[in-house]
Amino acid sequence: MQNAKVRASLIVSLAMPAPMALLAMLVSLLVSLGGCATQHHEPPRIEQPLTPAEALATPDPIPQVEPPAALGNPPFYDVFGKRYYVLASAAGYVERGVASWYGPGFHKERTATGDRYDMYGMTAAHKTLPLPCYARVTNLSNGRSVIVHINDRGPFKDDRIIDLSYTAATKLDMIRAGTALVEVQVIGADGSAVPSTPNVTSSISGSLYVQAGAFKDEENAKRLVERLRALGYANATVTAEDRLPRDLHRVRIGPIASVDEFDRIVQHLRTLGIDDARLAAVDR
Repeated sequence: MQNAKVRASLIVSLAMPAPMALLAMLVSLLVSLGGCATQHHEPPRIEQPLTPAEALATPDPIPQVEPPAALGNPPFYDVFGKRYYVLASAAGYVERGVASWYGPGFHKERTATGDRYDMYGMTAAHKTLPLPCYARVTNLSNGRSVIVHINDRGPFKDDRIIDLSYTAATKLDMIRAGTALVEVQVIGADGSAVPSTPNVTSSISGSLYVQAGAFKDEENAKRLVERLRALGYANATVTAEDRLPRDLHRVRIGPIASVDEFDRIVQHLRTLGIDDARLAAVDR
């Protein structure tokens, strides 16, 4: 949503007329190959969908202490030209705004934390809260309240503040309308609001690194480092990948103390033809 979540649809059309026999052949071919073109965009079949009554009977998750997810918590990320800064802490978080929900088109797809999205679970997506965390979501129009496990990024549409699972939205009675005005309050393991932490604004509490490239061949990585150092980037280094695939050698520039400097370096690298420059890591 790895990931920030970018949602798109694939539209295939035949604009030119054709004789019936040829058209039949084309239709047959498209049917046989349809999976190749649309398998990542068609909603998967759900064998045993929950009835509204079953959704209402689904228990809320029990909040617990969880470590930050290995995925889904970059210091910041960009979607549709907008930058989002992930909060360093969920403590004291309360927000009112519009909630939406997401369903079959994303069922069983990977969330930002790497979990499989279960539209029949009690989960949600948020743009900036650290993942995972728990929140109480209250429908301000009817007073209904649920607890959700936030493990995904989004929604990236209009002014919506949270994307709920089908079951959570059903329990809040917002399926028919599609959206609702809600209050989102982060809660701790004891189910109560988490006290505020002073001066917490984002997770950029350490130093950033720019990844300028990743290579299977270590010599190629070393050559890029030499090139970067010749351009004045004395802090360019090669690091071995510490997770799969382990045969990658990543070229990093850093540490970098500010987001402004990060943006400047990335822009400069792109003018040099290094178009894949991106955020690599953050030291804490």
